[in-house]
Amino acid sequence: MIEKSHGPGWWPDVFEPFRQATQQIADWFSPRSDAAAHENAYRIGLELPGVRQDDIEIELHDGVLTVKGEKRSERTEKTEGYFFSERQFGRFQRSFRLPADAAAEGISADFTDGVLTVTVPKAAPDAPKPQKIRIGG
Repeated sequence: MIEKSHGPGWWPDVFEPFRQATQQIADWFSPRSDAAAHENAYRIGLELPGVRQDDIEIELHDGVLTVKGEKRSERTEKTEGYFFSERQFGRFQRSFRLPADAAAEGISADFTDGVLTVTVPKAAPDAPKPQKIRIGG
């Protein structure tokens, strides 16, 4: 006989495996990232293990930096008595709104050991221009 529990704890327990699976799917299609402001630039890092550099696109449009690409993973095991093959493919995309002082002209990117680092320089502040002030209107 199955007991029905109406206590507050049973509902989350029932759906916990689904929540964990959803988080794994989100992690697969939406890479983890971090962003930091430094004195002269902003740096955005994205973890892209298993992604080839040729499968990454970086675009800037209307102050929004978008990184998109495709993850491809394939694993094959052959041993005496069994054969196992697993493939996973999926597109991902992350977007970041850049601050007003970001200099679009100097954006650069580096991809090393599965980590994409995008560096966005800060624009130099406008230097105040000297002006003459007339006396009396």
